[in-house]
Formats: sequence, structure tokens, C-alpha cells
Amino acid sequence: MRKNKKGDVLAASERPKTSLLIRKDVRKNWFPYLLAIPVLAWFIVFCYGPMWGVLIAFKDYKPLLGFEASPWVGFKHFVDFFQGPYFWRVVKNTLLLNLWGIGFGFTAPIILALLLNEIRSKMFKRTVQTITYMPHFISLVVVAGMIHIFTADEGIITQVLQWITGNEYSSLLGYSSMFRPIYVFSGIWQSIGWESIIYLAAMGSIDTSLYEAADMDGANRLQKMWHVTLPQITPTIVILFIFAVGGLMASGYEKIILLYNPLTYDTADVIASYVYRRGLREASLSYSTAVGLFSAVINFGLLWMTNSIARRKSEVSLW
Repeated sequence: MRKNKKGDVLAASERPKTSLLIRKDVRKNWFPYLLAIPVLAWFIVFCYGPMWGVLIAFKDYKPLLGFEASPWVGFKHFVDFFQGPYFWRVVKNTLLLNLWGIGFGFTAPIILALLLNEIRSKMFKRTVQTITYMPHFISLVVVAGMIHIFTADEGIITQVLQWITGNEYSSLLGYSSMFRPIYVFSGIWQSIGWESIIYLAAMGSIDTSLYEAADMDGANRLQKMWHVTLPQITPTIVILFIFAVGGLMASGYEKIILLYNPLTYDTADVIASYVYRRGLREASLSYSTAVGLFSAVINFGLLWMTNSIARRKSEVSLW
């Protein structure tokens, strides 16, 4: 119920209309709205526009027939995928690879940020940050080439592993059991410094009086880290964890394609790489779209479920 300055209730006809308020806001803030137009256009053209193409997952799409003329086949491609010989392999590999990523890759930046936050020497801290940030800016193709060199027959990683275990190894990327460790830990090396930035930013906003109170209670540095720093950055950790679980069925195919080979398909072949082979190399466009749509639906379900649990348990969520 709206009132005027005297406290009298305004009639419905006297209340400002929503459209009038919007026009007034646009006239007042026209420049920010103008800057937002290219961003909106990019999302509409490249993110929302192509969504119409998921319909080919329910068609036997033929490029020569076109989008409209291709016949409908319903859920045929989904059934073929579920009953196919590679369904369990690619689903299992995708889940395990991402679970390894969450278990090791998600926690590593948090640990690095906590350690950097405790360093008192600014020069040493900046040096460590610079060294850990640098791999993020190296091209993925270059990173994959470095991994191939380091894990070759005479590569440094191969030599170190032989010295530790006493066993002889050829190229490590030829062993299916070695693919996940190489993929995950090279990913940590690439991103640990860059991903720690957001945690360091969250730590920078912590009220210093909390640390002073902990000092008065006789807490040591490890106790302050556990009882002050971690609880204060928990909302940030929860939000990023929701995103991580929401991508549990998605893996970037570029690095996998650059590293895997037929010898390691048993552990390296994931949904994204399978879609790449079937869609682009074998031209099974409808089938690959169905597989990609299945992955997207599962990811959305995981995101919604994780967000609901986080909202119920910690009152921190995306929506």
C-alpha cells in the first residue's frame, strides 16, 4: 500500500506504473544500459540462440535435408547410447576424473591460499604467487606438449617414477592407469595459483578484530587458520563447490584429446571426447547431440540438488 508525503493512501490510478518507473530508470542510467547491449547480444546469439539446435537430438538429422525436413526419431539416439557398449565406460570415466578433480584440484587452491595468507614476507609471497600464476597463461597445446615430453621414455617424470618404484617404464601416457594422475595433477599445476586468487580476496575482507580476539584467547596460527579464516571464507567455498559439482558430468575435451590415445581409452575416454569423436569425426550429429544433452541434464540436476543441500545446511546458495 503506497502513501503520499502526508501519509494518505494513494488510489490505484495515482500509483506510479511499473513501465513509467522503468522508462525513468532507463533515461537516468542510459549509459550503463548501452554498455550492457553487446553483452546481452553475445549471450543471445552464442548461448541462447543455439539452444534451438538440441532438437536434432530427437531427429535423424541430415545436413542435405536441413533442420526442418530431417525426420523425427524420438528418443532413439538416447536409447542407442544407453544400450551401447561405451555408455558405462564414458560415464564412469567422466565421474571418476571429475571426482579426482574435486578431491585434489578443488582443495589445492584453498590450501595454497591459506598458506599464502600466513606468510609475512611480502617479497616471498609475491614470488610464490607469480610462480603459481604463470602456468595459467600458458597455451593448453604447449602444456600438453610439455606433459608429453616430461612423461616420455626419457622424461623427467618417468625417470623420477622409475627411481622411486624401481620399475622400468616407457611413455607414461601409454599406461591407462597413469592417465588420471597425470591429467589431474597437471591440471592442479596449471590452475592452483589462479584459482587461489578468489580465496585470497575473501581472506582480505576478514575483520582483523577476529584475529585479535583469537590472540587474546591464546590461539596459535594453526588454530586461527582453522577457527577464524576457514569459517569466514566458507560461503565462498560453498558457492564454488556448487559450481564444481554442477560440472561433474562435464570435462573439457581439449586437454583429454591432446593427451589420450587408444591405449588409454579405458580410463581417459569421457563423454566430451566421445561426443567429439562421434559428432565431428564420424559425423553422427544427432547421436552426439543426444549424448551432450544427456550430460547437460544430469549436470543441471546435480547443480540443483547441491544448491538445495547447501541452502538447507549452510544458508549459502546460488538461488
